[in-house]
Amino acid sequence: MDAYDQGSNARREPDGVPGPTEPAVPAAAGPEGESAPPEPDGIPAGGSGVLRAAAVGRPEDHPEPSEDRPGPPEAHPDPRTGVAALSLGHQIVVAVALAVVAAAVCLHIGMVFLHVAPPNTLTKKHGTVVDDWVFPEFEQNWKLFAPNPLQQNIAVQVRARVATADGGMRETGWYDLSAQDGRAIDGNLLPSHTQQNELRRSWDLFTSTHDADNRPVGLRGALAETYLRRIVVLRLERGDATGRSGVLKSVQIRSRVTNVPAPTWGNEKVSDQPVYRELPWWTVQADDTEESVR
Repeated sequence: MDAYDQGSNARREPDGVPGPTEPAVPAAAGPEGESAPPEPDGIPAGGSGVLRAAAVGRPEDHPEPSEDRPGPPEAHPDPRTGVAALSLGHQIVVAVALAVVAAAVCLHIGMVFLHVAPPNTLTKKHGTVVDDWVFPEFEQNWKLFAPNPLQQNIAVQVRARVATADGGMRETGWYDLSAQDGRAIDGNLLPSHTQQNELRRSWDLFTSTHDADNRPVGLRGALAETYLRRIVVLRLERGDATGRSGVLKSVQIRSRVTNVPAPTWGNEKVSDQPVYRELPWWTVQADDTEESVR
C-alpha cells in the first residue's frame, strides 16, 4: 500500500499520529475565496478530530488565575449573633449571671424538696434554715389533694380603740384584713401573696396553740399572741385607722368562718351563716408599732 492514503494530505504513522516530517497544509478557502478561520491552538484544518480535541484540552491552554485576572469571590462567614456577638467582657458578665441564676434555681428546688420530703437527717439538722427559706411565700401543702380538702372561707378581722387628741376614746369598726388582701390580688398581673400568707399563717398558729376558750396550750401560746397582735397593729397603722392625731391603745381580733357553697349538681346541704370567734381585747405594746419596727 502506498505511504500516502488517497484523499488525505497527511502521512500516517502506524498509531495514527502525524509523522514528524508531515508538511504543512494550507488552510482551505472558504466561500468567495476567503480564508477559513484558524483552528484552535494552531491545529490544521485537515488534522484529525482526535488531535484537535486533545489540543484543546491541554492544561497549558487554560492558565491559572493571576493577579490581573481575579479568581472566584471568597466566601464570607455568617455574622455572629446572640451572646457570641458580644465582646469578651460582656460574655463573661452574661456567663456569671447565668451561673448565679442556675445556682439560685438549684438551691430553691433543693429547699422545696427538703420541705415536702419525709423527715430525714438533713431536715432534722437544718430544718430551721429550710423553713426560713420556704415560709411564707413558697409554702407547700396537700390541702387541695387531701381526702377532705378545706371547705371553709376564713376571714380575719380586727377593730381598735383609739385615744383621740381631746383625751377621749373612740372605737373603730371591723376591718376585714383578709378581704383587703383578696382585693389586692384580684386583677393583679403580678400579685404578691406575702401579706395574705402572713396573716393566714399567724391565725393558724394561734388556733393551733390555743383552745376553744382562747387559752394558750403549750409553750408557743404567748409567741402566737404576740405575732398575731403585731401583724394587725402594723396593718391598722399603715391603713391610717388612727387618724392624724389618734393613738392606738388596744385591738380585738375575730375570725369569720363561712362554708363554701355546695355545687349545684350535688345533694349536700350546708349552712351559709357565718360563724364568729372573738378574741379578748389586747393592749398594744410599745414594740408592736411601726416606729419600733423601723
